[in-house]
Amino acid sequence: MRLIGKDGANLGVVSIREALERAGQEFLDLVEIVPNANPPVCRIMDFGKFKYEQSKKAQEAKKKQIQIQIKEIKLRPKTDTHDLEVKKRHIKEFIEDGNKVKVTIRFRGREMMHKDIGIEILKKMVQDLSDVAVMEGTMGMEGPTVHIMLIPKRD
Repeated sequence: MRLIGKDGANLGVVSIREALERAGQEFLDLVEIVPNANPPVCRIMDFGKFKYEQSKKAQEAKKKQIQIQIKEIKLRPKTDTHDLEVKKRHIKEFIEDGNKVKVTIRFRGREMMHKDIGIEILKKMVQDLSDVAVMEGTMGMEGPTVHIMLIPKRD
C-alpha cells in the first residue's frame, strides 16, 4: 500500500504490517483513503480529531445557511383599498427579509361569477410591488382560489 504521513509527505509503498507499525509508533490511526487505487492509499492521522473537525465544519456551514420561508397573504375580492395597502406593506417587509410570498384571493358564493375582479387585484399588486418583487411562474387557479407567488427581485 502507498503510505502518506501525518504531515502529508509521501512515505512510499510499504507493507500493511509496516504501515501499522509506523502508525502505532506515533500513536495515530492508519486510515484507508483510496481503497480502489493500485496500490491502495492509506494515511497516518488522528481519526478522532479528523471527525471532530469535520463536524465543526458542518456546524459552521449550517449556521451560515439561509432558510427561505413561504409567507401567505389571503385576500377577498371585496377587500377595501386601505386594507390592500396594509397587505402590500406586509408583503414588502416579507420580500425584503428574503422570503417568498404567496398571495391568495378566495372567492365565496356568487363572487365566483366575478373572478376577473380578483385577477385585477393581483395584477395591480404585482405592478405596485415591481420595485422589490417579481412574480414566479403564472397565476394559478385552484377551485375557489386564485394565487400568485412573489419572490425577491434579483439585482
